[in-house]
Amino acid sequence: MGFRTAACAALLGVAALVAGGAAQGGDVGVTRVTVFGDSAATAMAYDPDAKKILGRGIDLQLEVAACRRVADASCPYDGVRPPNVVDRATQLGRELGPVVVVIVGYNDYESTYGENIDAALDAFRKAGVEHVLWATLRAQRQSYANMNDTIVAAAKRNPQLTVVDWNGATKGHDDWLQPDGIHLTAEGARGMATMVNDALVQIGAAAKPPPPALSIPLAIASRALPLGHHGREYTIALRAKGGKAPYRWVKTGGLLPKGVTLSSRGRLAGVPAGTGSFTLRAKVVDRTGEARTRTFRLRVV
Repeated sequence: MGFRTAACAALLGVAALVAGGAAQGGDVGVTRVTVFGDSAATAMAYDPDAKKILGRGIDLQLEVAACRRVADASCPYDGVRPPNVVDRATQLGRELGPVVVVIVGYNDYESTYGENIDAALDAFRKAGVEHVLWATLRAQRQSYANMNDTIVAAAKRNPQLTVVDWNGATKGHDDWLQPDGIHLTAEGARGMATMVNDALVQIGAAAKPPPPALSIPLAIASRALPLGHHGREYTIALRAKGGKAPYRWVKTGGLLPKGVTLSSRGRLAGVPAGTGSFTLRAKVVDRTGEARTRTFRLRVV
């Protein structure tokens, strides 16, 4: 599918969503977004990282259920039929908030999918929803590909509808999908959550996340060792900077004075027995496994 997340220019009144679109119970200035999903989206509810990504910058209301359909009666799962999107949207009413995301279709019938999309959009409009993001289906079957065309056609008729191309996003990401090619792995749940949240940012419904902090490479800050004295307590802490703390130190070579040792926390300590010039080769490793090594000289008088 060649389509991408729909043009933001189609959205009318986006600024109002951010300025005053929080629904009842939501934080002031944060937009309530209701996400409807069937079993293909339930992994986002079970994976804490995915749920965190999905809810970034919004007041998230997650409505996912296995066997959910758009407007037809949902199929039974564990003996229970979840309410379809239209029925649940009608129940929630204004609690939906101004933005709704729909990731539903794998249990629907191709022949009625188009009219069911229209029924859902009508229910959303009655509830005061201003914009709808509708995800395409992973086109594992020809019927799903045809239903994706139906979603695109609906977006052309309805300016408040934006297409989010999940089918396109999964290309080259087989690790996102379970063997059936539809349900998600943990990586897929995070991928779907990121796609949806990015789309919400594009339409102005979610705050743009801050840029990631600049990564500072790991380095050993300590250079010269102070003079030691025979028979006197000697202690100094080797210092590292950058990378990802905590750090772990290890002696990789050289010879320290008898009585002096290097701890894993970088503390060089002890009572030197004897005099002379000694060499220490020390390595520091951060929690990601990045390592740096330096040779130090210790003179004891």
